Amino acid sequence: MKLRSVVALLALAFVLGVLAVSWQYREFVSSPVEPGVSAQKLLVARGDTVRSVVTRLDGVNYDWRWRLLTRLEPLTIRAGEYDLKAGMTPAGLLALLSSDNVVRYHFTIVEGWTWAQLLKALAEDPVLVHKLADLDGPGAVLKALGSEASHPEGWFLPETYQFVRGDSDLDILARAHQAMTRALQEAWASRDDRTPLKSPYELLILASIVERESSLESERADIAGVFTRRLLAGWRLETDPTVIYGLGENYDGNIRRRDLDSDTPYNTYTRFGLPPTPIAMPGKSALMASAYPAAGTAMFFVASGAGGHVFSDTLEEHNRAVRKMLSKKP
Repeated sequence: MKLRSVVALLALAFVLGVLAVSWQYREFVSSPVEPGVSAQKLLVARGDTVRSVVTRLDGVNYDWRWRLLTRLEPLTIRAGEYDLKAGMTPAGLLALLSSDNVVRYHFTIVEGWTWAQLLKALAEDPVLVHKLADLDGPGAVLKALGSEASHPEGWFLPETYQFVRGDSDLDILARAHQAMTRALQEAWASRDDRTPLKSPYELLILASIVERESSLESERADIAGVFTRRLLAGWRLETDPTVIYGLGENYDGNIRRRDLDSDTPYNTYTRFGLPPTPIAMPGKSALMASAYPAAGTAMFFVASGAGGHVFSDTLEEHNRAVRKMLSKKP
C-alpha cells in the first residue's frame, strides 16, 4: 500500500508539474512581452538569432519558454528593421521577425535635378549608409555602378525608391541608373523615325533640356517639337537652361546678355547642335516627348507668365509674345 501511495503521489506530482509548466507556457505565449517590447523600432542584423535578438530587449530573459516556443514553431528570422507594437506576444514578435514586414523608407529623385543636387540629397539622408564619400569623384562612382557612361549627369531616373535600413546611397544610384537605362532604351525604341537624333545619348541630352524648360507634361512634346525643328533646320537651340548649366556656380539666379554671349560648351546661343552632356535628370515624360515630339510649325516659345509657354512660328510673332510677357512683370 505504501508503494502504491508513493507511486500515486509521484504521478500526481508529475501531473501537477506538467499542468504547472503547461499553464506557465500558455501564459507566456499569450501575454505581452513586457517591458522589452513597446512601441519602438528593432534592428535585426544578418546572422542574428532569436536568442541574440530577444536578449537585446530590455528586461526580457531568454529562458526555457522561448526555447520551447522556437522548437514547437520553428522559423527563420529575417534581417531588417521592424516596428514593434506595445502588447505584442512572444509568438507575435517572432512572426513579425520572420516576415518581410520590415520598415521601408523612401528616397525621391526629383525631375530636373542635377547631379550635384542628387549628391547633396543623398548625403543629407539620415538613414542611408553613405559610401559615396569614399569614392573619388564621378568617374569612380560610375565605375562602382558598372556603368559605361563617361559623365553622370542625366543617368538617374527621377522616381521614388523604397529602401530599408542598411541600404546605401550607392544602392539607390544603382537602381536609379538601371531604371534610366531601361527607360531610355524604351523611349529610343519608340522614337519618331524623322528625329535628327543619332543615339540614345542624344535623346537623353535633349530630354534633359525639355525637362528644364517646362514642368507641364501637356506642353513638353511641343517644346521638343521646336527643338527638333531647329536641329533639322540647322538653327542654334538658344535655350537658357543650357547656358545656366554652363555657368555652374557662377550663376546667381539671373541670366544676362553677357552670359548669352560668353561661349562655353553648353552655350546654345553661341554653338550649334546639342550640348556635350545632359544638363539634368529627365523624367519618363520628357524622354517620351523628346523621342516623339509634337508635329507643327512653331520655331520659338517664351514663358507666358501664367505657368506655360506661348509658341510662335515667326520671329515677329515671338517678339510680340516676349513684349507681352515682359509687360506683365511688376
